[in-house]
Amino acid sequence: MKFVKITLLSLLFVLFLTTSCASRKELVYLQGASNAKELVSYEPVLQPDDVVMIVVSSENPEVAAPYNLKAITVQGDSENTIGTQRMQTYILDKEGKIEFPLLGSIALGGLTKTQAVVKLKELLKDHVSDAVINFRILNFKVTVLGEVQKPGTYSVASERITLLEAIGMSGDLTIYGNRTNVLLIREKNGTKTMERIDLTKSDFLNSSAYYLSQNDVVYIEPNKTRINSSAIGPNLTVGISALSLIVTIIALTVK
Repeated sequence: MKFVKITLLSLLFVLFLTTSCASRKELVYLQGASNAKELVSYEPVLQPDDVVMIVVSSENPEVAAPYNLKAITVQGDSENTIGTQRMQTYILDKEGKIEFPLLGSIALGGLTKTQAVVKLKELLKDHVSDAVINFRILNFKVTVLGEVQKPGTYSVASERITLLEAIGMSGDLTIYGNRTNVLLIREKNGTKTMERIDLTKSDFLNSSAYYLSQNDVVYIEPNKTRINSSAIGPNLTVGISALSLIVTIIALTVK
């Protein structure tokens, strides 16, 4: 009978280890946050391989027309209609440059969107004095992987997204996500950088990691509970059931 009690205690201990709860400090975001935080300003910086749309407008359309890409004819819908579509998109080359109509090669890499617009207006001022430039980054996307509800790559139409918003788009972290060691992978000037963020602390609100850049990758690693359960293996339930059966048989035999 003593053996049965020891076995039962061992079984309960194993169950406790596999179902242990995480503490509040490991789960709650932004602990210690106050209303006095002043958020950093942010604007995306153009990088090689970025896809941008640039449309030059003027009160006199004929003056602006030469500085826009030519309209192309494309196949229409399933009824085989023919339509015209103006594709005003440019891809920054490996040196961060684009080939602009009449103006030739223009370096935009390393500039913010605002700086790029100012540069283009300066180059156009002798040709289109009242130029209005519509400039958009078309490939702004972020990727969230790991212990989240909906991992994947998400397009951002507004060209601005915070780390918390990206996590929200992915359905938030699972209960098994490590909130204290989130990995942010970012490319700067052709070099991959890696930064670790603790979501349970409010310090990152004023860091460069708060606003994400285009093509950022956020990885949520598993916490100790997930790692331990994976190490025990998928046969844990079968093992516990077998152990329970053995204990039951021993208990009936002893009686």
